[in-house]
Amino acid sequence: MSPPLQAVLFDAVGTLIQLREPVGETYGRFAAAHGVRLPASRIGDGFQRIVAKAPAMAFPGESAERVRELERMWWHSRVRETFRATDQTARFADFDTFFDALFAHYGGGDAWEPTPGAASALAELRSRGLRLAVASNFDHRLPSVLQALDLRSFFDLVWGPAEAGAAKPDPAFFTTLLARLEVEPGATLHVGDDPVDDASAARAAGLRVLTVEATATLADLPARIASLDRDANPGEE
Repeated sequence: MSPPLQAVLFDAVGTLIQLREPVGETYGRFAAAHGVRLPASRIGDGFQRIVAKAPAMAFPGESAERVRELERMWWHSRVRETFRATDQTARFADFDTFFDALFAHYGGGDAWEPTPGAASALAELRSRGLRLAVASNFDHRLPSVLQALDLRSFFDLVWGPAEAGAAKPDPAFFTTLLARLEVEPGATLHVGDDPVDDASAARAAGLRVLTVEATATLADLPARIASLDRDANPGEE
């Protein structure tokens, strides 16, 4: 028997929100406006390679203001490395101006859209009295993105490395979040799309887990959650 479900946590990218266009296309479009023209597919491949080996974007012990600065610096390095990995000969006349425009773009609603069914699923879960939180490795721009997409109001808390002092898959990311929400791991479900950062990490912290496909609709999520809760507590209605 598990305790009754009290809270549902959501990963952000690939679960709640998704890009309107591939990274390579966006980076390529912004780069072209600053005089650098490279194939979108090559930029996208370079980005994936760079991000896969990048250090965690977590800065424990730093002030909130300093974390915002360090997160921005983290992305500055990743973007520069992406273009170096794509074409060592590519040269921006003013890389910082290019980066400023790109960074601002990903901090608003123009770059993102809710995954299908997200809003209706969140509304239904809130109507059941469940506490909802976002649990994401996104940076300090995430609340603004969610606000722009009309999703922020559904959540009691938006939690990231800046708040946790750790990044997924570190279980400390989840334990600090649960302490803030004042809920027990067994009464909490984490919904995400990544088998390591979401599923394995949440299980290691004692949470229940539901994995979704990145392109799947969330419209049936409330029914799936209700079914999981019944399976964990047979005989209860």
